[in-house]
Amino acid sequence: MKIAFYNTKPYDKLWFEPLGEEYGFQIDFFESPCNSASLALANGHDAVCIFVNDKITSAMIYELVAMGVKAILLRCAGYNQVDLNAAKGRIKILRVPSYSPEAVAEFAMTLLLTVNRCTHRAYSRTRDFNMSINGLMGQNLYQKTVGVIGTGKIGQAFMRICKGFGMNILAYDPYPNKDLDVTYVSLEELLKESHIVSLHCPLMDNTKHLINAETIALMRDGVYLINTSRGGLINTEDLIAGLSKRKFNGVALDVYEEEDGLFYEDLSNEIINDEVLVRLASFPNVLITSHMGFFTEEAVRSIAETTLENAKAVDEGLELANEVTA
Repeated sequence: MKIAFYNTKPYDKLWFEPLGEEYGFQIDFFESPCNSASLALANGHDAVCIFVNDKITSAMIYELVAMGVKAILLRCAGYNQVDLNAAKGRIKILRVPSYSPEAVAEFAMTLLLTVNRCTHRAYSRTRDFNMSINGLMGQNLYQKTVGVIGTGKIGQAFMRICKGFGMNILAYDPYPNKDLDVTYVSLEELLKESHIVSLHCPLMDNTKHLINAETIALMRDGVYLINTSRGGLINTEDLIAGLSKRKFNGVALDVYEEEDGLFYEDLSNEIINDEVLVRLASFPNVLITSHMGFFTEEAVRSIAETTLENAKAVDEGLELANEVTA
């Protein structure tokens, strides 16, 4: 099997290169993101491998099919970046449903601890030998109520961490897991009662802009908001309005709804034209990281292993356990 690997970063090759050789696959690594301009690179390949910020439209799917490409391999859990309706019956879509829930859950807690106790700001100060702690006061997490939206594997891992901190947990999920020892409530009750709201749900039509002006108004004043899932879960303009009204004690985002072309790139010498992101980053109680919640050695290796197992299943006509369909 020949695989066109888009959006390659140095750390991608760490596991994909040696494991690809073990599987006997030819992986051609391209730094370009997957888009209509770069799609021709897939010509002569059996599959394309893409990441979270690559977009495959219906027109691109038809073009891939015409090239003879059999599969689109998502090296991530989410699949909102592919037009599944256009792919149906034409090309196989496979994802990595679970690589390391603990990696993302631990990072979500890292963000909460950081934005609460202002360690990122303290680090910057002390680098300049400014040892003042004025303005850096946080809160105890012990006995605070955390609202977890989405109780899949990552949400469950995050709740286990929260229990270790002695926190009270409320959960919301359209499909409650009866096997979990957790209190499920309505979304409205969760937002009203929680000191911290953490998002762990996929981006779908019914979750897009789940956090908006109306749901922000339901939250208690001084709430903390954590998002390590997908940027589109939050209406950023409404979030900025809430921040301007001092609704939040802290907001920590590992994702952003317009992150394409920004995240994973070094733009330190560039002029950033995204005025919304620039405004968001200007708030002292906002922490933004570049979609790195998954980024542990264990998770990256697991992603490579599962992605190549998916490729093997397509190549050998085996059961496609991780196939995504419309």
